[in-house]
Amino acid sequence: MHDILFTPFKLGALELENRIIMAPMTRDRAGPGDVPTDLMVEYYRQRASAGLIVTEGVQPSLEGKGYWRTPGIYSQEQIDGWAKVANAVHNEGGKIVMQLMHVGRVVVSTNRGYDADIIAPSAIACPDKVPGPDGVPAACGAPRAMTQEDIFRVAEEFAIAASNARAAGIDGVELHCASGYLVNQFLNAASNKRDDAFGGSPQNRVAFAELLLGRMADSIGADRVGFRISPGNPYNGMDPRDPEPVFAALLRAADSIGNPRTGTGLAYVHVIDMGLEHLDTLAMIRKNWSGPIIANNNLSAESARLLLTEERAEAVSFGRAFIANPDLPARLRTEMALAKTNYVYLYTGEEQGYTDYPQLMS
Repeated sequence: MHDILFTPFKLGALELENRIIMAPMTRDRAGPGDVPTDLMVEYYRQRASAGLIVTEGVQPSLEGKGYWRTPGIYSQEQIDGWAKVANAVHNEGGKIVMQLMHVGRVVVSTNRGYDADIIAPSAIACPDKVPGPDGVPAACGAPRAMTQEDIFRVAEEFAIAASNARAAGIDGVELHCASGYLVNQFLNAASNKRDDAFGGSPQNRVAFAELLLGRMADSIGADRVGFRISPGNPYNGMDPRDPEPVFAALLRAADSIGNPRTGTGLAYVHVIDMGLEHLDTLAMIRKNWSGPIIANNNLSAESARLLLTEERAEAVSFGRAFIANPDLPARLRTEMALAKTNYVYLYTGEEQGYTDYPQLMS
């Protein structure tokens, strides 16, 4: 029987065997030096039956880290660690892209293990707390406002990070523009009080994201670059009101990088649909963006199939369902009940709650 979830699809330069995407999820298992471990290799290998894996957020620089034990992609040791991950996924027939994530002001300094600046569009601290090394939420540090020199330096760091990911054999990259991190901080008026070309109007507030996407596209090819957004998400001190003007501007700017209609533009937009009362987010994206859409947020197999059938999205992503169900595509195909996630071990436990979930399908 035809199942739209399992129809092949071309996402930019990537040929996917199915439309079931593994969403990025922080798991806090990186080793010393923020290097991917053999445990991480096994975690991603187990989930390679996804049409595409999007890795956890990976920092492009020392300044980009704010959470405990998140991996980087700026040292040779980190590149070598990610090469093991890429090889493991490819050996299972899978595809994998790396989410590049700079936290900006969302930093608990003790999570880093080193000294580095905390930077943001404006010198406004994140009002939300972030778990420290012991898991207890702690206040974020005070950031300094980025200079224009900082802005272009960070753009270069993202371009190098994209190149490093490809050097490791990763198939592409996804720019994290969501959840209150650095790019989202530029987009949102609550955290961006600048009066230069990177602040003020929606068109100015999207300039940083446009700069990063353009530099990354120049570095590895636009058709290997995607981006993630979450319009109306209040996480990490974002103002959720009236997200349409700035995200419409972002989508139009992203759509102008290359030509999505001929397959030479950016690969995709990945959206956390917040289910806003006064905005049909997927319809807004279709209006301003001509490339593929990956839809996400608490989808069931039925709601995912409906989105694809109604052509509101080209692919669908699942987050925590993939934690407890490494063989999620097989379970969805056979309508097998899903295993439950052990939330105690989301961010700790090493193999426990990470690589020890059973794969019932072979």
